[in-house]
Amino acid sequence: MTNRIAFQGALGAYSDEACRSARPNMDPLPCQNFEQMIDAVRDGRADLAMVPVENSTYGRVADIHRLLPESGLHIVDEAFTRVRISLMANPGTKLEDVKSVRAHLVLLPQARRFLEQHNIEAVSAADSAGAAEELAKSPNPQSGVLASAIAADIYGLDILAQDIEDNVHNTTRFLIMSRTPDDSRRGQGKMMTTIVFQVRNIPAALYKAMGGFATNGVNMLKLESYMLGGSFTATQFYADIEGHPEDAHVKRAFEELEYFSNSLKILGVYPADPYRD
Repeated sequence: MTNRIAFQGALGAYSDEACRSARPNMDPLPCQNFEQMIDAVRDGRADLAMVPVENSTYGRVADIHRLLPESGLHIVDEAFTRVRISLMANPGTKLEDVKSVRAHLVLLPQARRFLEQHNIEAVSAADSAGAAEELAKSPNPQSGVLASAIAADIYGLDILAQDIEDNVHNTTRFLIMSRTPDDSRRGQGKMMTTIVFQVRNIPAALYKAMGGFATNGVNMLKLESYMLGGSFTATQFYADIEGHPEDAHVKRAFEELEYFSNSLKILGVYPADPYRD
């Protein structure tokens, strides 16, 4: 084992924060993109991957649902991270000196009220933690960065304001993925199962496939669809359900789902994070 957990982004990213919180005994491994993150686990450079799948403000993370089924990896856990935004700048800079801030395009609108209140211009960057690293290397007394507080610690920046996000509920859900599945029942709480499936091209196939979950009392927490290969007729569905595949009611629901589906794949079985409660 390498004892490393891979994530997309630079050190100090929110994904890095999720790694340090959920797996504090592992070393975070930054990757430039999601494909490299997945490859790092597949080729053994990392044991796990921390994969963001959805945000309570902005919905699902683009491309992830397309990558997961073909990744060859298995979901073994989930983690939720509150997005707490800090404004950071070079040492000695005061808040009133900052004229502009850089951050990821998705992060900037989340602090819109604070930036308007202080008349600070928002400038998009490819990566918030990467922007913090760039500012540390090229000091600018009129520039700041919006990022996680750990980015300031890593790159030697001063935090001028904390928790400036507009929505205090803003949270990202991550899936922790491994080369090998773990279908064991863990902990005293609920188990989760994530699946992807394609329904048969017959009338009311999706309705009938979902009926098996309703009649067997299986709680489906998420159902999303996305196109395959750019085709308007080939649709794959991603679903999170409560329960374990060996539970009698889940097994019966899967049997009905299989009857109306061309394919069914279990992406992972894992304990429900306490955050859900």
